Amino acid sequence: MSVLVFVETSEGKSESSLEAVCYAKAMGGSVTAVVLGPSDASELQSLGKYGAQKVLHASDSKLSKGIIQAYASVITKAMQDENAEVLVLAGTSLGTPVAAKVAVKSGASFASNVVELPNTTAGFVVKRSIYTGKAFSLVELKNAKKVIAIKKNAAEVKESGGTAEVVNFTVNLSDADFNTTITSSEKATGDIRLPEAEIVVSGGRGLKGAEHWGILEELAKTLHAATGCSKPVSDMGWRPHHEHVGQTGVKVAPQLYIAIGISGAIQHLAGVNSSKCIVVINKDADAPFFKAADYGVVGDAFEVVPKLTAAIKAANG
Repeated sequence: MSVLVFVETSEGKSESSLEAVCYAKAMGGSVTAVVLGPSDASELQSLGKYGAQKVLHASDSKLSKGIIQAYASVITKAMQDENAEVLVLAGTSLGTPVAAKVAVKSGASFASNVVELPNTTAGFVVKRSIYTGKAFSLVELKNAKKVIAIKKNAAEVKESGGTAEVVNFTVNLSDADFNTTITSSEKATGDIRLPEAEIVVSGGRGLKGAEHWGILEELAKTLHAATGCSKPVSDMGWRPHHEHVGQTGVKVAPQLYIAIGISGAIQHLAGVNSSKCIVVINKDADAPFFKAADYGVVGDAFEVVPKLTAAIKAANG
């Protein structure tokens, strides 16, 4: 089986797509990665450590802007040239629409939110997360070519190889491939990006104002975590919109999600219910979030959070 993996990059470095490379490696067969836009040569070669034997690098600077149509054209051509049967991508805000466009252009079967390796004992069946993670469905992909967008934590990121061969990949793109203009973009800040974070510390209106966010940021720094917030918090301008976690914001699936002063509206729960462990801190014992929590602390965040941070620091020496 020949598998192609689209590796997203940010400032030349691969991020969430490492899971996709490891997922493809676990499927068996040959694995080729495709990277679009300028990227550091050593970063491209390092994809071999995760299972890619070869990396196709389309280095055209115009491909650094995230234009979906252009990305789909390059990846479709790469699938044809490599005779790839399967395309694997990370199910991100860029990866999923690119996957859908490639499926249309190549006549492939498409499945998103895939959480496990395909079952190929009788056909090609994938397990998908549906209803915002509340259920799963088994879907058979019947077309000769398949496109799979995997959900975060669908594969373990681990090193299994050496150095990948990097090959320059040139595609003649037309003006129609760039008929979309990105007028502005808001770049996420912080050392840890929210979608890839293993730990997320998130705050709500219970923190009473932007000026009180220091206790949450200190806890996040102590845990090497990303920071998030509820929709009302971002709407009021207490925190940037790229930190909004929920059904209409960023959907996360960390190992640990700590919700501080968040009541637990259904839209917020839909964005975090794939978390492995949820801890809720709220002084309202009747807050809906406690029903979804693995652990809960009923107490004032301004008393509980500093003590929790101090205890973690003490435990870490």
